[in-house]
Amino acid sequence: METSDIALVQGSFAKVWPIKGKAAELFYADLFETAPEVKPLFARTDMQKQGDKLMQMLSAVVKGLNDIPSLLPVAADLALRHSAYGVQPAHYDAVGASLLRTLETGLGEAFTPEVKTAWTRAYTTLSGAMIDAAYPTEPPATAGTS
Repeated sequence: METSDIALVQGSFAKVWPIKGKAAELFYADLFETAPEVKPLFARTDMQKQGDKLMQMLSAVVKGLNDIPSLLPVAADLALRHSAYGVQPAHYDAVGASLLRTLETGLGEAFTPEVKTAWTRAYTTLSGAMIDAAYPTEPPATAGTS
């Protein structure tokens, strides 16, 4: 990621943080509306606590963008835990879309095309690493072995 993208993500998240409770509510409402297949994954979850965890995790990730190599093992661990809960690779797209819509709602006019692009790059980088960690592809079988 470019340093300009990191600055845009960090600066825009600083504007979301004061409304973190509302942002978490918006995020999960959007996610459950647009990807209802994920709602059962939260059946036994205290959504207030889950919203707090989401915002704390986002805060740590946003701060960690300055050192992505150190952030990747943490993201991998998170991905492995999520796969144990039933999260599938396709869910990452739904989460990313809900995150962008939440940011758009929360930031209003401050959600510029540049901010959207920066968040998309950040999310794509991390979600790709998470998917790779939790769902490694099998190496192809060697043809002609007996």
